[in-house]
Amino acid sequence: MRLILAAIVACLSVPALAQQAPGRPNNVVLFVADGLRAGMVNEKNAPAMTALMQRGVRFTNTHSLFPTFTTANASAMATGHYLGDTGDFSNNIYVGFPLKAVGDSPIAPLENNKVLAEVNEKLGDFLNEETILKLARAAGFSTAALGKLGPALIFDHTERSGTGTIVFDDATGHSAGIPLSDEVRQRLTAAQLPLETPRAKVVNIEQQAYLTAVATRVLLPMFKERGKPFLMVFWSRDPDTSQHGQTDGPNRLLPGINGPSSLAAIRNADDSLARLLDGLKEQGLDGTTDVILTSDHGFSTISKESATSPSATQTYKGVPEGQVPPGFVAIDLAQALGMTLYDPSARNAPVAPGAYPSRNGSLLGDDPAQPKVVVVGNGGSNLIYLPTPDKALAARIVEFLSGQDYTSGLFVADALGRIPGTLPLSAIGLEGAAVTPRPAIVVNFRSFSTGCADPTTCGVSVADTSLKQGQGMHGSFSRADTRNAMGAAGPSFRQKTESSAPVSNADLGRTIAHLLGLKGADRGKLVGRVLTEALPGSTGPMPLVQSSVLRSEPDARGNVTVLVTQRADATVYFDTAGYPGRTLGLPHDARR
Repeated sequence: MRLILAAIVACLSVPALAQQAPGRPNNVVLFVADGLRAGMVNEKNAPAMTALMQRGVRFTNTHSLFPTFTTANASAMATGHYLGDTGDFSNNIYVGFPLKAVGDSPIAPLENNKVLAEVNEKLGDFLNEETILKLARAAGFSTAALGKLGPALIFDHTERSGTGTIVFDDATGHSAGIPLSDEVRQRLTAAQLPLETPRAKVVNIEQQAYLTAVATRVLLPMFKERGKPFLMVFWSRDPDTSQHGQTDGPNRLLPGINGPSSLAAIRNADDSLARLLDGLKEQGLDGTTDVILTSDHGFSTISKESATSPSATQTYKGVPEGQVPPGFVAIDLAQALGMTLYDPSARNAPVAPGAYPSRNGSLLGDDPAQPKVVVVGNGGSNLIYLPTPDKALAARIVEFLSGQDYTSGLFVADALGRIPGTLPLSAIGLEGAAVTPRPAIVVNFRSFSTGCADPTTCGVSVADTSLKQGQGMHGSFSRADTRNAMGAAGPSFRQKTESSAPVSNADLGRTIAHLLGLKGADRGKLVGRVLTEALPGSTGPMPLVQSSVLRSEPDARGNVTVLVTQRADATVYFDTAGYPGRTLGLPHDARR
């Protein structure tokens, strides 16, 4: 792994009037189009994004980190570290202590400012690594994060005064929002903009129009007046929000996330980027600002069908006959293990037959205060915790899950030893310096495509969620979920370049720190790399890229968990994983 390098000076090709002072870094805008699939970025769907990639760098070999969830990948972008170091294993994690913000449940939904505050209060900096916004703020830069609740704050989550990093998210203007400084409030009023963020909708046009207005009419002029370099993160809720919530084909896999609502959401995100680019130009900042585009993950259409799940044979209110309910993994495991199922979001009440957990977590055992198993649902993959490590219990859980048609690959904590049919968490970057509890087992769900020219744009995944079949989700090890969109343009980047070297969201954190001359103290060793091949000042060769396949030993049913990776120099990238034939992008013959 590489160390963070020194700052890059302004590119000589920048017009003389727009050049930065010698030694001063360029500004950086990180634009995250939540849930944007790489194969959907073209001149028809996303003209502004396409134009940015055409004039700068288009990365064609891209990677979201698994589990492919929002806050998890936000932590990677923010720190340059893999999830084994940040401990942000998914949007919902088990923390092992009660959280007042969610009714004393030990399940932390990290897309929640109050929950983030409580987790930090208990654990200190819960990510256990310094973020790029924190480092930039400490170095005297102007800093801001705008957009989706949760990931926006994660970029500087320990600074909540509003006088340092400026945060606008869904909670701005409400009790859970980060306060705004008097200066920002006065500028909002002068710009005739509300002090409260509009609510998210499908399609999320109003909220994003407000946030882009804040960025272009308030923050960019203010940052220009300060005369200091700035780092701004803009986390666009769309297309994610609309792809999750669309109802273009109720309970059907087609059109799934390729209906009119989803296409409108992609254009909405593209319009937000276009307005930001126009705002930079209007302020005369376009020649001294690098704009980096990424998405936290890809996306898939939800399937709720299973021919093996015990829960699918029961009847639940609001769940079509034969489909699995929310929390189906916990329901199935409780039956298989002969344990009582408790709902931590309902004051640990037992879950009655024909009911399902009310939110994203379940406690299994005789005493909910001391559960033997904790199941945390997230979507395309689940986390299973064993508060008291138990190798025999882990083996029983694996044996049951490997027999379910919704399972496609299992990963087990290294401390539990080798279990046939599974791979260790260390193989996928989930064993590191994290201070949050580490899951004992990570369950990847089955995925496939509905059939199209680019299967990663029409992927389907079984999902443990309250959303319905035919709506959208992510989180799996499908290539439809791990393949994200990524590009960059500006004075620090090459022009008109396609880069085929593997890249990930963790690399972006490393690269932004490099561009701004920021250097933090790494606690963990699971780090991304600086994307020197995309920078014009680099004289070195493209990184040496090697591909490999890791296979578990087969279990009693013959199931083998297979992991396909790439390595660029010393950095590992995860393409796809699961049982051959059950994960989109994983070759059927990968078992051998």
